[in-house]
Amino acid sequence: MGLIGLIIPMEGGGGSEDSHWPPGVHSFDPKPLFPDAGMDWLNTYLLQAVVGAIIVIVVWLWLAKDQKVVPGFKQWCGEQLYNMVRNGIGRDALGYEYKRFTPYLLALFSFILVNNLFGQFFLTMFPTFSRVGYAYGLALLTWLLYNGVGIAKHGLGGYLKLMTVPKGVPWPLLILIIPLEILSNFIVRPVTLALRLFANLFAGHLVIIVFVVGGTLLLEQSSFLYAIAGGASLLMAFPIFALELFVGVLQAYIFTVLTAQYVASSLAEDH
Repeated sequence: MGLIGLIIPMEGGGGSEDSHWPPGVHSFDPKPLFPDAGMDWLNTYLLQAVVGAIIVIVVWLWLAKDQKVVPGFKQWCGEQLYNMVRNGIGRDALGYEYKRFTPYLLALFSFILVNNLFGQFFLTMFPTFSRVGYAYGLALLTWLLYNGVGIAKHGLGGYLKLMTVPKGVPWPLLILIIPLEILSNFIVRPVTLALRLFANLFAGHLVIIVFVVGGTLLLEQSSFLYAIAGGASLLMAFPIFALELFVGVLQAYIFTVLTAQYVASSLAEDH
C-alpha cells in the first residue's frame, strides 16, 4: 500500500469505533505525521505539498542545466513547457509586461501540475488540491499579486477606482455597480479560483473511490451477476483515472491563465 494508507486511510473491520469504513468524504482527511506531538497541521498532505515544491525546483534546475544551441531532448521538453507558459499564457494575457510575471506563472503552473499528478501516482493516489485549504492558499497568492501590482501602478485610490467604477456607466447606476464590482473583483475572483481547482479534483477522486470500492465489494459477493458488475466497475475506474489526469493538467492551465488575466486587468488603464 505504501503511502496510500497515509493519504486515504480506509481500514476495514466496520465494528471498531475509529473505523474508516465505508469510505467517503472522510477518506480525504489527512493523517498526522507525528500523532503524539499534538501538531495535526503537520500531516501527510503538507508533506506532499512540500515534496511537490521540491520536485518543481529540482526538475527546473535540471532542465536549465547544460543549455546548448542545438537542444537535446531534455532541453527541448523544458523549452516547450516554458514557451507554452511564457507565450501561450503570459504574453497573450499580459502583452509587453509578460516577462516579469513569467517566473511566477511558470512556477504556479508547475506546482499545481505536480500536485495534481499525485492523484495518479501509485504511492500517493491523492491530488493535494483535493483539500480546499491548499487551493485557497494558492488563490490568496494570486489575489495578493494582482492587487499588489495594481496598487503599485495606479496607486491605492486610482486602483480602487479602476476596479470599481467602469467607464461610461451613468452615475445613478454606480450605486448598484460599485458594490457588485467590489464583490466580483475582490471576493468572488479568489473564491471561485480556489473552488474551481478544488471541486474538480475532489469530485474526480471521489468518483474513483466509488468505482474501485464498489467494484471490490461486488466481486466479493457470491452472485455471478454481481461479479460481472464488479469487474465492469473496476474497469471503468481506468478511463476515470485517465479523465482525472486530463482534468489535472487542464486545471493547472486554467488556474494559471486566470491568474495572468487578473494581473492584466489590474495593470490595464481601462476597466
